[in-house]
Amino acid sequence: MVFTQAHEANGRDSFLDRLETSYEKRSLVHLGAGSHVPLLKKKVWLVVRGMVKLSAISIHGDELLLGLAGPNEPFGDPLTNVEAYDAQTLMDSDLLCLSCEELAESPHLSTAVLQGTAARYRQSEALLALLGLRRIEDRVRGFLELLANDYGQPCDQGLRLNVKLTHQELASALSTTRVTVTRVLGHLRAEGWLHINKDRLLIIAHQPLKNQRAIRA
Repeated sequence: MVFTQAHEANGRDSFLDRLETSYEKRSLVHLGAGSHVPLLKKKVWLVVRGMVKLSAISIHGDELLLGLAGPNEPFGDPLTNVEAYDAQTLMDSDLLCLSCEELAESPHLSTAVLQGTAARYRQSEALLALLGLRRIEDRVRGFLELLANDYGQPCDQGLRLNVKLTHQELASALSTTRVTVTRVLGHLRAEGWLHINKDRLLIIAHQPLKNQRAIRA
């Protein structure tokens, strides 16, 4: 195993329970897959269901994958200093839009959002650590393990990633080329570490240990 992200599933569940209990009368914004999320001044978005890709455009016009925001995780203009910042849903998603004033006035909500921000921070640190690995195969393995540990769904073959990332998006996240990512993924499939199901979703056969224990439990 290249990398395992520490994560408490119970913490996420309790976070979502508190959020939906306190704000069950609020209207969620539903966006279909592939929708761009408007980044508004002094507004923070919170993912309730689904997945959002966070990216930027380099000075050379290339897309850079900055990270993902999954359930219970926030993103938005107040949380970044990156220019040309963009957010796009990777699947059908339900989002909650919160103003900075609301966060300041609600200790309960601000604490909950802080927990989600901490998860995003740990993800960013993990991505930076992966970029320090010399072998591209280790970067790809580590990135897929990170996604599986954070967002994977148990299935018969391992942990299924319900989010679809293109080879180019993987390459952008790991500072390599699309051709190299395609080659590495082929190698991982050949050795049985990675599977692709009929819906073209990735399945990590060798699950992080924490998830293996959770599945057996």
